[in-house]
Amino acid sequence: MQLFASSLRISLVLMLLCGVVYNLAATGIAQTLMPHRASGSLIEEDGRIVGSELIGQTFTEPRWFHGRLSSIGYAADGSGTPNYAPSNPDLLERARQSALDWQAANPDVPLSEVPLDLVTNSGSGLDPDISPQGARVQIPRVSAETGIPQAELEQLVERHTAPRRLGLFGEPTVNVLELNLALREAASK
Repeated sequence: MQLFASSLRISLVLMLLCGVVYNLAATGIAQTLMPHRASGSLIEEDGRIVGSELIGQTFTEPRWFHGRLSSIGYAADGSGTPNYAPSNPDLLERARQSALDWQAANPDVPLSEVPLDLVTNSGSGLDPDISPQGARVQIPRVSAETGIPQAELEQLVERHTAPRRLGLFGEPTVNVLELNLALREAASK
């Protein structure tokens, strides 16, 4: 009985430390040092949340810049994507269909100029970013739909291109939601 009581006390103390105290401390430190990131890197417009910098959204209308494909519909509760081998016929068919869909929506841009990030999934299915080239090849379609001159859209893409981290890591990226919010603002002028 004494062994049971000791085990119970130790279990309760560890549950309290690991399950409550640690989480409160980690959350408090994160909220103090980086509150925007700790709260989900949310993007607000006119006082309401429209998305997150970290999770992509589906934009299908021709007037918007489109992001990467997501086999999970950008559902953060079920992130992931099928892990097809490069030789898998399903992957090859999906890539072929993505390329055909691209050509149908963007007839002014040769398929050879389309970067892979516009016709393939990311590993998580949640990627909010595309390459700067992925944004640039969409400019003719967006310009035709919105009436905004291509030169102005090029500047918009340039302003929303994030450089490599610390100048060394990763590739330059464009957050599609932020770009589309800026596009909506430019179109309303």
